Amino acid sequence: MGQYLDSVPFSGIIRIRDMMYSVADPFRLDQGDVSFDAPETVKAAMRRAIDENRSHYLQTTGVPRLLELLTEKLRSQNRIPIGSPDEVMVTTGGIHALYITCQALLEPGDEVIVPDPEWPPCAGNVKAAHGVPVPCPLHERLGWRYDLDQLASCVTARTRAIYVNSPQNPTGGVLTRGDLERIAGLVERHNLWLLSDEAYEDVVFDGAAHVSPASLPGLYDRTVSVYTFSKTYAMTGLRLGYVAARDPKVRERMKKVLFYTASNVASIVQFGGIGALEGSQACVGEFRRELEARRDLFYGGVRRHAAGVLSGEPPKGAFYAFLRINPEWRPPALSDRSESKGPHSLSWAMAEHLISKGRIGCVPGADFGPAGEGYIRFCFARDRRELTGALESMGALFGAHVPASSSQQRS
Repeated sequence: MGQYLDSVPFSGIIRIRDMMYSVADPFRLDQGDVSFDAPETVKAAMRRAIDENRSHYLQTTGVPRLLELLTEKLRSQNRIPIGSPDEVMVTTGGIHALYITCQALLEPGDEVIVPDPEWPPCAGNVKAAHGVPVPCPLHERLGWRYDLDQLASCVTARTRAIYVNSPQNPTGGVLTRGDLERIAGLVERHNLWLLSDEAYEDVVFDGAAHVSPASLPGLYDRTVSVYTFSKTYAMTGLRLGYVAARDPKVRERMKKVLFYTASNVASIVQFGGIGALEGSQACVGEFRRELEARRDLFYGGVRRHAAGVLSGEPPKGAFYAFLRINPEWRPPALSDRSESKGPHSLSWAMAEHLISKGRIGCVPGADFGPAGEGYIRFCFARDRRELTGALESMGALFGAHVPASSSQQRS
């Protein structure tokens, strides 16, 4: 019996999801899912594949045409020096890509430095591969980036890899080229691997630039890059991701795990991916502009409706608001509770209050690691009406906590 799996935690997002099903007319700001529909090019390609009976086994690593298109994209957009389509393989979403990567790279006891706060499946996949996640804080004062000296101090003789996620879930922090160059130095100096999760590569704001670590000189040899169609093309439910790596030994191990967990990614979905890449890319810019508008709408609403309770600066990337909770805030039910552990933390109390009293889906910061305690995450990629409804509900909940100056502005 695989008892080691007992140490692999379920994400609290699952608990939140279950809670939301019991809420009437909820505002679903808890899930990282955009309200957009997939582009027509994706849907048309899938319909065509169905009509042409493309419903049989495929090559394990992906349809050749899809691999060719991904290779071209990684070379031109990400500036990664990929030699051939053999260096790319298709997965059932980004989580699966991370899973096969961890299974291929890690031996029992290997340490992987992960950000704190971090997306829960990161540490979960490390543990599922018998590895040890080692958290390193991201700092709000640095725009949710590393103190790079502190990151260097986390490297030990057991360190196997550094995991980076930029733009980052849940904070929206974006690592700069300078940050990545320093991290590249650590990787090379200590003979490490870099796991680069670039799920939100196309979601950057305010002139911020996404830099793929594998594009830096010499770093592709030591990098496994993970991507997904979910965010860029609004294909979350279709589960289509991909991974790129130069090292043939690592790729061979990844291919084994891919075969034994999926055989091949669903054929119809892969043809949808071809449609996404062959079609116009105008939708990507349109999505980004709309997401930036929704970000500004949401943060403006938080300042009006939750001033004195929730605060934070708009993120440079991704589509989450990771907001600081005023440490003096308490719902009545928490007045005599400890706020330091488990579901009775301040962030869990805030999440339960917003869900039960305001119908507002959200995720407690504590679910993303110790450094996330005292924060709450909302997804602002939802429809504008849903965002506005959630903000008005916040106003009803927090009106008594809003300073007089803010109340006057709101009226």
